[in-house]
Amino acid sequence: MSAVLKPQAEPPETLAGIEVLGRVDGQDALLTPAALAFLAGLQRRFDAERQARLAARVERQARFDAGALPDFREDTRSIREGDWRVAPIPAALLDRRVEITGPVDPKMVINALNSGANCYMADFEDSTAPTWANLLEGQRALREAVAGTLEFDAPAVDGKPGKAYRLKPEAERAVLIVRPRGWHLDEKHVRVDGQRMSGGLFDLGLFAFHNAATLVSKDRGPYFYLPKLQCMEEAALWNAVLDEIEVQLNLPQGAMKATVLIETLPAAFEMDEILHALRSRIVGLNCGRWDYIFSYIKTLRAHRDRVLPERGQVTMTQPFLRAYSELLIKTCHHRGAHAMGGMAAQIPNPRDPVANAAALARVEADKLREATAGHDGTWVAHPGLVELARGIFDARMPGPHQHDVNRDDVKVTAEDLLKPSLGTITQAGFYGNVEVCVRYLAAWLDGNGCVPIHGMMEDAATAEISRAQLWQWLHFPDDGREPLHLDDGTPVDFALLERALIGLPSKLGNDPNVVGASRVDAAIAMLAELTHRDTLAEFLTLPAYDTFD
Repeated sequence: MSAVLKPQAEPPETLAGIEVLGRVDGQDALLTPAALAFLAGLQRRFDAERQARLAARVERQARFDAGALPDFREDTRSIREGDWRVAPIPAALLDRRVEITGPVDPKMVINALNSGANCYMADFEDSTAPTWANLLEGQRALREAVAGTLEFDAPAVDGKPGKAYRLKPEAERAVLIVRPRGWHLDEKHVRVDGQRMSGGLFDLGLFAFHNAATLVSKDRGPYFYLPKLQCMEEAALWNAVLDEIEVQLNLPQGAMKATVLIETLPAAFEMDEILHALRSRIVGLNCGRWDYIFSYIKTLRAHRDRVLPERGQVTMTQPFLRAYSELLIKTCHHRGAHAMGGMAAQIPNPRDPVANAAALARVEADKLREATAGHDGTWVAHPGLVELARGIFDARMPGPHQHDVNRDDVKVTAEDLLKPSLGTITQAGFYGNVEVCVRYLAAWLDGNGCVPIHGMMEDAATAEISRAQLWQWLHFPDDGREPLHLDDGTPVDFALLERALIGLPSKLGNDPNVVGASRVDAAIAMLAELTHRDTLAEFLTLPAYDTFD
């Protein structure tokens, strides 16, 4: 078993303007002087543009808050109407019909690579709480997985040895795709010239430094998923970063390939432009639908005519989500790229046959919708869903993809992407949002980024939907007009929030199945503070991150 990285009380290190403020056993093998110099070079070259892109986000949101709505860009019309295609897709990524996603702890890495899925998205973002130990343990686990040496032995239970986890032969493993953190996230444990490093540059850069040459030699990338982009300029920044890494590491030009998650509302209006900005290395776009719903709420938070109903009613059959999904398929296939479907977050539960059957039926219906619409693959969060998803795509996709499904029937306007949704807010829906937020935040504060809650694998994206909905409902409207009401006539106000919160400490704090139960009080306090703010916080993980050592 590889040593687990644990906190170690030692002073910070400094190397030519680089400060490493965290310390865990074994980190020196990852953060070598050469690796730190490489990371510092990326930060110094690209962080100013990153900050400019983040400032542009703030300016764009201010226009939306003032009444403007997202729309297709006039200055990029020639890109949308031009006749161009992305570079050929490498053989390892031609068939991506089932991808499994999850955090980067050693057990998950082994299970995901052994799952039978075509690809495994190793996630440093929404499903990994970015403690210093988690991040470096993840980097170590992926480095050993690429080398084929990763092992994990579960702890003994009641005197019996724990299960031994070992990798299957390389030919039987899923293709590895790594998701770094988004442009908005910092890595506070590494400072370059006195400033926090970009979390995304740290994650992607450190992985590439240690693994790119090996992966190139195996025709396996390195491959990446790029999250939370809002516009083509942010995609172009990633393209410049990947170009620079290839030069610095003496990799073949274009060896590093990327898939972009379309998980923000502004990005849905720039799919062609994002593909174009990364056209020499992009292989597809993905419907990151949970974050997309969150972004819809956040982007249109000041528009009282576009408030979404409770989360359970916001399914892919809602017109604005169907338009987004179908536009993604049409755009990708027109450019020779994959159109990847969204996440099935259900957790199989064979101990409850009735609930299990209902959950699997929902997964089957969702994957059937995706395969029929023309998606080239889909996501699952649990190994137990791989076979089900594969069977659906196998039956409807005999080839490696569906690029021949051009969807010329799809005609999507700006209003289609913004169309208000019909639905209600029930007391169960309101209380459910509160509980999911508190339980997820408690787990996250305890170092867990991916948490089973009521039969669903919740990560930061689903928690963000719940949190953003609560804020918008409670602050709707701010102009003296009538507040929102539940379907039974109850006003949606802070008294309702207090009633939802008041019973959670006793309900959750004493439940042995609640991950991070000792953090429930802190989570309640944080949710209360975030929902009372006059302005919706951009991401709940930003204030929560500052609580980590």
